[in-house]
Amino acid sequence: MIEIYLCDDEDAVRHQIQKALEWKIFVENYDMKVVQSAASARELLDAVENGRRGIYFLDVELKDEKWDGFRLGCELRRRDPHGTLVYITSYGDLAWRTFQYHLEAFDYIVKGPEPIGPAAAQCLEEIHARLLEEHQNPAEMFTLRTGEMVRHVPLRDILFFETASAPHHVFLHTSGSRMDFLGSLKELEAQLGDSFIRTHRAYLVAADKIEAVDLKHNKLWAGGRECLISRAGKAKLRKKLGGDR
Repeated sequence: MIEIYLCDDEDAVRHQIQKALEWKIFVENYDMKVVQSAASARELLDAVENGRRGIYFLDVELKDEKWDGFRLGCELRRRDPHGTLVYITSYGDLAWRTFQYHLEAFDYIVKGPEPIGPAAAQCLEEIHARLLEEHQNPAEMFTLRTGEMVRHVPLRDILFFETASAPHHVFLHTSGSRMDFLGSLKELEAQLGDSFIRTHRAYLVAADKIEAVDLKHNKLWAGGRECLISRAGKAKLRKKLGGDR
């Protein structure tokens, strides 16, 4: 069961979100439970079990000298690195603040004239779908952090990885996108195993996406994209692909 924690110092808002979440869990029969609905950061932290993955709905503008929602998020990240953070706020654009605190927020729910419960229930539905995706095919997904978002990319969609110009950054290429994230090809090569070939110091290519190889000109093509081949890469290609192509 996944535990849900809610922290908002406005009683009416907190009760509305709690009711909406509990009704959504009941109707959809999610294996989840709201275990704490707290009016303060300290109250919430006293209830959190360290190391257990949870979902946290946090008010940004807590009326507390020590804690606001972002400082609370940092402490929760320390205790629960894989937890899901959702921020409740009166302001629409706070992504830059989560970046400032090195946090990844799943979503923001903006307080306004309309009831906030439906937005919280919809957010929980999306979180549930994401968690199911992770659990059903954990070995077939590649997870990366780009900006303040966590992305899950099917391995079958990846053409190749390429070193970026920025230090310690890597590009992930699919047929329709290019994503920039922190990483290294050396770590990725060890993580992904034989299904990817290090053809060059700057390229790690999906073996099953290689369409053509030109060893004379030190090039190959994956998904219509051109990649480079080094001398060491040629040896790896010959071994993996069984000779010149």
